[in-house]
Formats: sequence, structure tokens, C-alpha cells
Amino acid sequence: MNPTDTQNPEYYHKVVDCQYACPAHTPVPQYIRLIAAEKYTEAYMINWESNVFPGILGRTCDRPCEPACRRVRVEEEPVAICRLKRVAADNKGNVKQHMPQGPFPSNGKKIALIGGGPASLTVARDLAPLGYEIHLFDEQIAGGGMMRSQIPAFRLPEEVLNEEVNYILELGIHTQFLTYVDSLRGILKKEYDAVFVGTGAPRGRDLPKLPGRNAADAYIHIGIEWLASVAFEHTHKIGKKVIVLGGGNTAMDCCRTSRRLGGEEVKVVVRSPFSTMKASPWEKEDAMHEDIQIFDNHVPLSFEMAEGKLTGMMFQKVKAVFDDKGKRQLVPTGEPDVFIAADEVLIAIGQENSFPWIERDLGLEFDEWEMPVVDKTTFQSTLPKVFFGGDAAFGPENVITAVAHGHQAAVSMHFYCRGKDITQRPSPYTNLISTKMGIHEWSYDSEVAKDQRYAVPQAAKEITLVDRKKEVELGFDVATGFKEAQRCLNCDVQTVFSEDRCIECDACMDICPTSCITFTANAPEMELRKNLLVPAENLTQDILVSDQLKTGRVMVKDEDVCLHCGLCAERCPTSAWDMQQYFYNVTKASSI
Repeated sequence: MNPTDTQNPEYYHKVVDCQYACPAHTPVPQYIRLIAAEKYTEAYMINWESNVFPGILGRTCDRPCEPACRRVRVEEEPVAICRLKRVAADNKGNVKQHMPQGPFPSNGKKIALIGGGPASLTVARDLAPLGYEIHLFDEQIAGGGMMRSQIPAFRLPEEVLNEEVNYILELGIHTQFLTYVDSLRGILKKEYDAVFVGTGAPRGRDLPKLPGRNAADAYIHIGIEWLASVAFEHTHKIGKKVIVLGGGNTAMDCCRTSRRLGGEEVKVVVRSPFSTMKASPWEKEDAMHEDIQIFDNHVPLSFEMAEGKLTGMMFQKVKAVFDDKGKRQLVPTGEPDVFIAADEVLIAIGQENSFPWIERDLGLEFDEWEMPVVDKTTFQSTLPKVFFGGDAAFGPENVITAVAHGHQAAVSMHFYCRGKDITQRPSPYTNLISTKMGIHEWSYDSEVAKDQRYAVPQAAKEITLVDRKKEVELGFDVATGFKEAQRCLNCDVQTVFSEDRCIECDACMDICPTSCITFTANAPEMELRKNLLVPAENLTQDILVSDQLKTGRVMVKDEDVCLHCGLCAERCPTSAWDMQQYFYNVTKASSI
């Protein structure tokens, strides 16, 4: 193999697995170290720079970072990255003084944001300090989009949502709430220099062809619409027996909200096996903790009525069968159909995009699924001045993905308004600095100890089930937050190797606790991976290969299992190994 190009900013970025897995690429180990140092305001601002909504995401994020956490590879649970974000948010000081302060000098350009959700708010946060006059249109009473209408208050308190949304709106955003945009042509006629569409996926899927659907309409509700009705206090109660159809996080929000509005027997019914439900594992756990039963492998057959009222639903029992290509089919088991009694049914089987307000003669192309044709890098549509992001761009995802879209769309819109080529994406900001304080001392905690993940305390369900606004999770206290932060392995502190200093004594190889370092003859990658002390079998993570050493061998390190403990650098007699902190920050419009 050729020597690894560690000058490529993506090489060390990929080694910081949690940051790499985060759509917004938040510098996770950096802010966790700040939490351990009780620097909560600084930790909050590191988050705010990348993910924009630390307090919101510290409660509601889908946590793509945690399955990637290196702790998992030492047979432990991942660091509670999401909940540590909340520790920073709950204990921060005056963060407003560290944020951009308006009014900002005008650059003469105007931007329209359609939809007030996380993607649009991120665009506003990035572009307002650059002097853009930003007009935000949303049909809701306040900003936040789906964070306000679809995430229940027992998961996301309104005061937390308002605080972080207002940090952005107070940058001088011109808001037009309670305003439904019914024509993109009408917006374009107002001569905005660019338009961003962040309207989400506002239409919940239905089961219109299921027998009994029309007759039982008064007792059937679309999940996301019902959640919005509850959030805006139009709906205050539900029947005692409730069926929730669907296995995603929206279904979990529906069933848990139902328990708080009078549902005594709430059942979630899903077609798929329990293990493959789309809901996050912790969401399923919380639902079951609140006495909600989950029936998997049940396919809905019909809505059942008697004397003009819904009595329940019939289901067919199925099992998952996989073919040689791994494709799943749900096959009937042959068991008798199952009747489940219900007074009301919530349908939460997915969401769809809806763009009835976009005229089809503007030059903005749609694909066969009636989705806008959007460039996945620039987020530009086929109508050059119109950009999309969040669920409106590529379908339902999550808040952190919408934030990532917003950052990149803001870069494109900034370039577009300045007449630059938006396909020439700016490089990330990176830095690599030594963390050595002495011969055997680092400026971070390098100890690797087995330590089980700490549980997040919850309020008693006797309290939370009678008050839909009572937050369930209480968050870590400061002491527990510190202990959880100490579990971080500091994967952004990289093992940097210098060939010219190496005397090939193999001391680093001897002391490595995971045997991830090998000195061996060079070979093609797949052969080299097999020739290591412990074969490097995870092909999704790179191996670090040095230039040729004096004996003709090369040093190879498996980045997948390295614990960043620093023992190799402590043991090396010539300082051929050094522990250097790598900082990676995705370029934002504000830094161009």
C-alpha cells in the first residue's frame, strides 16, 4: 500500500467516529472534555456552532453518533453523547454574549425562508450575520416547525424550544407566522435573491383502502396531525382504548401522548418484527415503561364498527422471511386473525412530502415520486435561485440531518448571491496540535477503564402520565455528567507517527493493549490487513500505513480498534509517536 495521506482532512476526521457519524459533524470529544472541566458555556457554544440546537438535540436527537462510539468496541455501551449535550445546555451561563450581535451591516440581498423548522432556522443563523435581510414564512404560531408540532412537551419542554429558536430569530429575522405560502410564484415575484424551502414532510400516510376506513373516519386520526392538534391545544382527550399503527418514533410519541390524554389501554401494532422497528430502542423502552403494549408482526386487515361506532381492528399475524438476497417478506403464519378492541386509532405509518403550492411551470423539476430534483451537495433545485433542505429535500429524516442540510444550503446560497460557483465547496477548517505536557503526561485524561454507562433519571410515571407537559427525563446532574464524560476515549487525539524518528524497537507494538500496531512487510491492502497481529477486518475504517522504514518494513495501525490511550507515545524512546488533537469544523457560510 502507499503511505497514508494524513494531510487529507477526511482521514483523521473519519477516525473520530462519533463526529464523523454526526450529520452536522459536531466536535463531540472536544465538548465532552469541556463538560468534564465544568466549562459548560464553552461546551454549549461548541455545540451551537455545529448543531445549532444543543438543548433541543440533547433531549430529542436520534443519536447517529452513539452506535459509532469507540466504547462499543470494548464490549460496553456507548458514551451518552446526546445526554451530555443536555448537561452543557442545562448548566450553561450567559451564552447570548458569545453569539453574533445585531444589527448587522446590510449586504443588499434578501432571502426568503419558507417553513420555520430546523433547516430554515439554520440557514437564518448562518446568513443573518453576513448582512442578508431574511424573511421567514411559517403557518404555525411560532418558529420550530416539526420540533414544535410533532415532538411532545414531555420530551421537549416549550421553554427550551423557545429559548433556542429565539437565539436565531433575535438575529434580526423578519418573521411572518400564521402565514401559509400558497404559491411559490408569488414568492418569486417579490424579487428575493434566493429562496430556501424547508417545509418538512407535512403529510402523514393513511390507509384509505382498508375496509371500514371511511365509516370509522371520526375515530381515526393521522398521527402527525393529531400530535400537532395536541401541541397547539386543540385536542385534550382521547378514548380509553387506543390503537397506534406504526413502529417509528412518531408512533412512540403518539402512544405516549395518548396515555397522558386518557388512554388507559394503549397498544402499538406494527407489521414488522420488534427488533426491526424503526423507533429508537430507548423510545420503545420508554413506551413499555409507561405500560404500553407493542404487538409486532400484525398486519391490519380492517376497521370494525358496531352501531355507528368503532369497536376495534382485525389483524393478520405474519412472520418475516428473508430470501437469498436478504430481502424481507411478511408471510402469513396461518394462525387465526386477531381482533384488538379500540375506541380510537392513530395512524403513524410514515410521512410524505407535499408541494401543492409549487406551480409546475416554473422550471422546478419533480421526479416520479413528486419530490423536487435537488442536488445532494449544493441543495440547489433546477430553478437556480431555489434551494431545499431538511425533510423537504429528500424525505423524512431527523432534526440533526435538517441542521446539516441548512449549513450546506447556506453556503450555496451565499455563493449564489455573490455570483460564485456553488459546486466549488469550501474546505473544512482543521488543526492538529500536540497534547504533550511532559514526557509521560498529556493535557487530557488518557486512562482507559471499563465503566458502565450511567442511567438517566426519570420522573415518576405517576406524575408524568397525568401531565403531558411534565418532562420525563430529568437529565444528568453535574456529578453524574462528569462521570459519564470521563468515559469518552478522546478519539480526536490522534496517534501521529514520524518515520524518521522510529528505530523499529517494537516497544509500541509490545505495549499496545489492543495489538493494533504491527511492523511488517508491505503488501496490497487486503493482504496487509490479514498480516497484522490482529487482522483488521472492519473495512469501513482505514488502516494507517507509514512510509518505508530503514529495515524495509512499514508500520501499520488498525484505526478501528485503537483506544487512543497514548501508551505507544509514552513508551516510544525516540518520540516517533505523538498524541495530537485533531480539530475538524465543517465550513459555514459565516466563515467563508
